[in-house]
Amino acid sequence: MSSHDDPVKPTPFDMPASVPSSTSPKQNAEVAVQQGTPVWVLPALGGLVLLALLVFFWLPKNLEPVNSAPAPAAAETAVTGTAASGQPGIVAGKLSPTVADASPWSDAQVARLRKEAQEVLAQLLELQDTLQMHGVEKWAPAAFADVATLAVEGDALYKTRQYAQATASYQQALTDLQALHKAMPDELKQRLEAAQQAIEQGDVITALDALAMASVIEPNNSTLVSLQERAELLPQLLPLLEQSATAETDGDLSQAQRLLEQATALDPLHQRARSELQRITAKARMRDFNSAMSEGYAALNEGRFDAARTAFLKAATLQQDSTEAASALQEVASAKSAQRLGTLRRQGQKDEQQEQWQQAVDAYEQAQKVDSGILFASEGLKRSRARAQLDQQFDKAINTPQRLSDTAVADATAELLQQAKQITPRGPLLAQQINQLETLLDQANANIAITLRSDEETEVMIYKVARLGRFAQRELILRPGTYTATGTRNGYRDVRQSFSITHDRNPTPVTIICTDPI
Repeated sequence: MSSHDDPVKPTPFDMPASVPSSTSPKQNAEVAVQQGTPVWVLPALGGLVLLALLVFFWLPKNLEPVNSAPAPAAAETAVTGTAASGQPGIVAGKLSPTVADASPWSDAQVARLRKEAQEVLAQLLELQDTLQMHGVEKWAPAAFADVATLAVEGDALYKTRQYAQATASYQQALTDLQALHKAMPDELKQRLEAAQQAIEQGDVITALDALAMASVIEPNNSTLVSLQERAELLPQLLPLLEQSATAETDGDLSQAQRLLEQATALDPLHQRARSELQRITAKARMRDFNSAMSEGYAALNEGRFDAARTAFLKAATLQQDSTEAASALQEVASAKSAQRLGTLRRQGQKDEQQEQWQQAVDAYEQAQKVDSGILFASEGLKRSRARAQLDQQFDKAINTPQRLSDTAVADATAELLQQAKQITPRGPLLAQQINQLETLLDQANANIAITLRSDEETEVMIYKVARLGRFAQRELILRPGTYTATGTRNGYRDVRQSFSITHDRNPTPVTIICTDPI
């Protein structure tokens, strides 16, 4: 086994197998003589040995190869490191005198560097194909051209066996392609955004150009498909926008709104069309709101409260957060209440003047329902309720004078009459009622004589007057009214008889006799 300090011996090329490479010329000559070789052969053999020594030792050091490829940097570094450690190798880019031009170790280093360059190149080519499929030459021509330049430089270095430098060039090209590949989504996004902005601005050409570039990057992108459809609708949509603007200028907001509705129906995603529709709709709503408010106030001033309320409700619907409409509705309610209260007040006062006390009570009670704290209603009720009650009592007494035959009723009516006489001022109706009631009381209190007849066997009694007992004839003083007399007798059926007494005529005699035996 050789040590690390043994020099590397050059490997002979095309030498005869029968001549060992380590035999000296003298030994060769001796061998040739021993074998009977001719004498002239020995000098020739020596010349060949000398020529071989010149080829292997002197010639490499003194002759520079024409157009020879420089050793790869990595290989040079590796071999130089070997030389520095005491082994034969490359020093300052040249083979040491003890190292051959080609050796298994150096060949292995070169092969490794060449393989690395090929691996990077394979990645570069694969990524290049991918990017070309996505149209990189169109959306990044300058950057892609720079990558191509780096690749060409790498090829040149590779051809001259400068594999390390070629690998670096290929790697830089690969890095740049990777950056382009990473930037591809952003590039697509920018193209789509440019197309969308152009659609919103109505720039059909710019939109189609941006979409064409985006379709090169990613033909099946869903956003791209949607934007292409929208771009195709622009020739129909843009005239609608222009016509809407003209209609608005002419003051025809309804027509402008209809045109914008057609535009948004064509392209619901068109922001300009939608914003214009919202603006025109709001403008039209404000116009209708102002019109409704004006109509409401006109009706309010004319006292047409229902019409005013309807108009203000319409305005409130058009502007739901409008405090103006809410205030107007409150104003209508207040005005309507005030009008209603005024009407009820006048009605109550009129009823009082006409001595229609119950109607006055009704009017004031309705006023309290509108406003429970209204003063005229509470004061009017104090007056009207007492007079309405008195009026009802007077009407009852006047309309049913027969009740006055009852002393208690007559006394109560007389007391009521005295209270009524104290009322001032006294209206004509009350005065008439007082006069009528006085007359009825006078008539009810009149004493009228009536004759009662019997058979002296019958017990006679007048209900609510007295028990008269048995008699043949008897005279009583009674008040006008209707009376009931009964007769009883043992062994006979009872008898009952009613009779009336009036103030305007003399009563006929009343006979009460039990005549029907049991």
